Amino acid sequence: MTRDEKRASFSLACIYGLRMLGLFMVLPVFALEAKNYVGGDDAVAIGFAVGLYGLVQAALQIPFGLAADRLGRKRVIIFGLLLLALGSGIAAMAQSVHGLAIGRAIQGGGAISAAVSALLADQTRTEVRTKGMALIGASIGLMFAMSLVIGPFLSHWGGLPLIFEVTLALAILGVAVVVFWTPPEQPHLTQSTPLAFAQLKHLVFTADLLKLYFGVFVLYAVQLATWMSVPGLLLSAGIDKADHGWVYLPAVLLSFVVMGMSLFRLEKKGLLRPLFLGAIFLVFLVQMGFVFESQNTPSFWALEILLFAFFSGFNVLEASQPSLASKIAPPQARGSTLGIYNTLQSLGIFTGAALGGWLAKNIGNSGLFAGAGLLLLVWAGVSWKMNYYPAHSAHKG
Repeated sequence: MTRDEKRASFSLACIYGLRMLGLFMVLPVFALEAKNYVGGDDAVAIGFAVGLYGLVQAALQIPFGLAADRLGRKRVIIFGLLLLALGSGIAAMAQSVHGLAIGRAIQGGGAISAAVSALLADQTRTEVRTKGMALIGASIGLMFAMSLVIGPFLSHWGGLPLIFEVTLALAILGVAVVVFWTPPEQPHLTQSTPLAFAQLKHLVFTADLLKLYFGVFVLYAVQLATWMSVPGLLLSAGIDKADHGWVYLPAVLLSFVVMGMSLFRLEKKGLLRPLFLGAIFLVFLVQMGFVFESQNTPSFWALEILLFAFFSGFNVLEASQPSLASKIAPPQARGSTLGIYNTLQSLGIFTGAALGGWLAKNIGNSGLFAGAGLLLLVWAGVSWKMNYYPAHSAHKG
């Protein structure tokens, strides 16, 4: 990477990471802490509140992507971070699960994933873009690991209100990163007119993009559904909720080593397809392992190994999918394409949390994990003949 590419990659990964840290910190404690709020005795309502920000993001990703193409990436990113700050403030003052849901919905209004990914794609050459996307993927994984330690710690000292107050501060810090660190965007990639409906339709119905859209939906649905039940398994294994972060942290950190040793090297050798499909099957096997653990007294070491395997597969899939989408999309429509991609990601977040809460309540943990495993098998079938090496030019953009 050149100096400017490194600056763009690290600054945008930082923005993404700060945002996701705030959003992730609630995951390991929300299902437990929300019980102290009015309406907190309903697992379905709690799952809805957890996932609502994803539903709102799904509604706004395409409009924000179009706006990023027309008005500029940085303006959209700053506006979205300010919405995240506003929603965090409202959630911090909430007294009921309904109030938490409203705050989460406004947080979801900050649908900047497409704008961030498009700006990174604008500022990196195609041959190093996967590294840039991997930095964002790694920042998501690292923030997830940190959130699983910081979330329970903050919850212990100030409950959900303190977590949302910290999220507000992180959103403001993200604005500062955009203004003072991120390189200037390239004006020639900003359109003077929005994409016509026919162009947008073409992007939606491109065969390989459809497979990527479906894949990111499944990936995040499985992730959120998994975290509706994993905290309960850890409690059943005798691990106090304040110590859950120390279970997650080594699993996530070691999974970064796996991604670094596999993704970049195998992609260079033209082996992305077997790695990608292997990662899907690995996450499937993890779900089957969770089914077994949920039907017996969970073992600490079994859960630790399963979590390590889960994050190893997740990180490879998280880094490679948006890189593929950005290579397929035309430069002047990257924001729109990634807006559609992130719409499906956000729908996956909402579906996984809401449906996961319903499955955990009505069928039990084993039914939830089995359902997630079935989705992963369908994804593997859909992705079997996908083009993992789209033609692209060597120049930037």
